[in-house]
Amino acid sequence: MRIAVTIFLTDETVAPVRLARELEARGFAGLYLPEHTHIPVERTTPYPAGGDLPREYGRTLDPFVALGQAAAVTEGLGLGTGITLVAQHDPIDLAKQIATLDHLSGGRLTLGVGFGWNVEEAADHGVLWRSRRELTRDRMALMRALWADEPTAYEGEFGSVRASSAYPKPVQKPRGPVAGPRTLVGGAAGPKLFAHIAEYADGWMPIGGRGLTETLPVLRSVWADAGRDPAALQVVPYAVFPSPGKLAHYAELGIEEVVVQLPPAGEAEVLGALDAYAEYL
Repeated sequence: MRIAVTIFLTDETVAPVRLARELEARGFAGLYLPEHTHIPVERTTPYPAGGDLPREYGRTLDPFVALGQAAAVTEGLGLGTGITLVAQHDPIDLAKQIATLDHLSGGRLTLGVGFGWNVEEAADHGVLWRSRRELTRDRMALMRALWADEPTAYEGEFGSVRASSAYPKPVQKPRGPVAGPRTLVGGAAGPKLFAHIAEYADGWMPIGGRGLTETLPVLRSVWADAGRDPAALQVVPYAVFPSPGKLAHYAELGIEEVVVQLPPAGEAEVLGALDAYAEYL
């Protein structure tokens, strides 16, 4: 099983270059980074985990800039977003960022797609909360048009683009309805989420990885009903605190990659956590 990591990299934590080099030297599979552009101080949206919002949420580095640094100092380390808040981006700009990072890294990018939890953050980007999932779906379709081999126009509910010359292209070739880098959608299990995964993604990124015994058969059924190849579905539990039993259970379910959680801390504490996780490699 491949073991990757995720961490809230901030202006107060270990630096991306140092972490990336350590991960590759130790044999970890990848580095996934979250995204928050800002956290409004006047916020009524509760923190999903309960209690006060941790300090690091308002200090996160831009994931694409940080992953660009990581790409430049590694050869094979996977690079991922966990997750990109697609609805909060201009899709034409975002398509260029994604394709550029994937191109420069030799196709190492995984695009984690999410819908967000912070209503006030999304509102500052002009996102209407009730339509954020459909907005994300629309923007993913627009980006696929820009990533197509031939100039392709797109006219959607929320945006459009003319048939355009748009390079570089993501390294991975289209597979079924999916184009671009490996794409995983995050979120809680449910009919709408699973329909989106089957429509425009390579798989699911369930946070914490709980309840997969019950939910995976449902996702596999939706996937198959959409005409997708059952062998192509990828499920990557995210922000996991691992144990031997938990990883063995994932392996029994056919899961091949797990993303474990690092503390949002300085170099010494983060390297200590990597030492502790080394037993799972």
